[in-house]
Amino acid sequence: MLELASLISQNARSHATREGVIVDNERFTWGEFGARVAKVGNVLRSLGVTKSHRVVTVLPNCRELLEVYWACPTIGAVLVPLSPLLRDAGLARLIGDAAPTCVITNASLVSGVQAALRELPADAMPHIVVTDGGAEGYAAATAAASDRIEPEACDAEDIYNIMYSSGTTGLPKGIVHTHRVRAMYAMLGAPLGIGRTSTVVQSGALVFNGAFVMMMPLFLSAGRYVLARQFDPELLLDLIEREKGTHISVVPSQLIAMLEAPGFDARRLASLECIMSVGAPLLRSYKDRINELLPGRLCEVYGLTEGFATLLDRSDVCRKPDSVGLPFFFSRMRIVREDGTDCAPGETGEIIGRGSIQMAGYHGRPDLTAEVVRDGWLHTGDMGYVDDEGFLYLVDRKKDMIDSGGVKIYPRDVEEIAVRHPAVLDVAVFGAPDPKWGETPIAAVLLNSPGAIAAEELRDWINERVAAKYQRVSKVVIMNSFPRSVAGKTLKRELREAFWRDVGRRI
Repeated sequence: MLELASLISQNARSHATREGVIVDNERFTWGEFGARVAKVGNVLRSLGVTKSHRVVTVLPNCRELLEVYWACPTIGAVLVPLSPLLRDAGLARLIGDAAPTCVITNASLVSGVQAALRELPADAMPHIVVTDGGAEGYAAATAAASDRIEPEACDAEDIYNIMYSSGTTGLPKGIVHTHRVRAMYAMLGAPLGIGRTSTVVQSGALVFNGAFVMMMPLFLSAGRYVLARQFDPELLLDLIEREKGTHISVVPSQLIAMLEAPGFDARRLASLECIMSVGAPLLRSYKDRINELLPGRLCEVYGLTEGFATLLDRSDVCRKPDSVGLPFFFSRMRIVREDGTDCAPGETGEIIGRGSIQMAGYHGRPDLTAEVVRDGWLHTGDMGYVDDEGFLYLVDRKKDMIDSGGVKIYPRDVEEIAVRHPAVLDVAVFGAPDPKWGETPIAAVLLNSPGAIAAEELRDWINERVAAKYQRVSKVVIMNSFPRSVAGKTLKRELREAFWRDVGRRI
């Protein structure tokens, strides 16, 4: 037996009067939060949700979403959190794929959910629960429900949730995680330093898998969990300062926004013990800046929702600044050539791994699962190498490599150069069609301030500094913003596709 629900019931019994969960102006002890979770579990049962039934949420960060996250394992239901940014056919496709018994949303999103549900067969129509729906909604139902519940017995391999990928590399896929996998996430408290006196401030979207990296160990240790409604750099600074936050988890774009916020002052973040960068590689210049301003706090996690990850610990980040660390505990990693043989230290190949947080598979897609998991090894599609101590260094994604006249160009090599210019805030390099070379590198750039540098001047500056002639960018495009996923990742695929449409048809 392995039941995630026991984390909530244990906290409610042993730490009933200790403050546990804070959302906006609402503050709950562990006892109060445990009672709310029980009420939500009873409401879901009253709607016919039983073990293995799926519960879809279409909600931004809010107390109700956090309650559903913990009510589902209490009754053995499968949590399926969907992004509130999904619309129309995209939302309909994922709801149809999940086939839920119940959909929980709010008043501002319910019309979109209802439109998506019209695409489903009548006999597959789920219940809709609206969090702010008056007498018929979530608040009224939970207020009337009992705060006592008999948890459903769950085993380690029972499904806890289905996380749909953010779609940075194609159509989203439903990634299945069991109770055992999420329990392994909870064990990350030790290397991250999360304990009973810790305060995690979560400002990124809960529907992003990276949110579990700190949420699970915090709920295991019964510290304090502060949930922001949305990411806002000034709000995050305020929350850390006011609540004496000890741990935050941010994607690189959010970390950059926090550093550039008008109210940023490292002294406001003195309480922080751990700043975890997740979701995408953090460029070296920003690592150096954080380590200078807030030494001993930064760590970096590289990983896939599918279930392989490495951690560059705070104690190693200055010694190995260009690395993304070592595999998580109970995991193995290999770097392999095209023929499947192992690479030597320093030799670039595909990163593959296996271990304790590996997915059960893709929901309803055994064919895709077999493509990615071969002989028990998860093939990441990412390229990298290890040093003599086994530390991993990312090179780039296989799909992001640029093939220019038969020469492979890794965009990250060029990005690391471009971001060193003082006018550059962020950069994304990708391949665009070229009549002579097939593909040529393009650099899309965000500037610190409008007009800080001309595109041609920045192009020449980059090209003077790249290591090889073939890495020179043919064009710099200055943009106001990048397309990003709900997790904050730059959607390089969308940038690339736009240029292939606009440029490709003219050559």
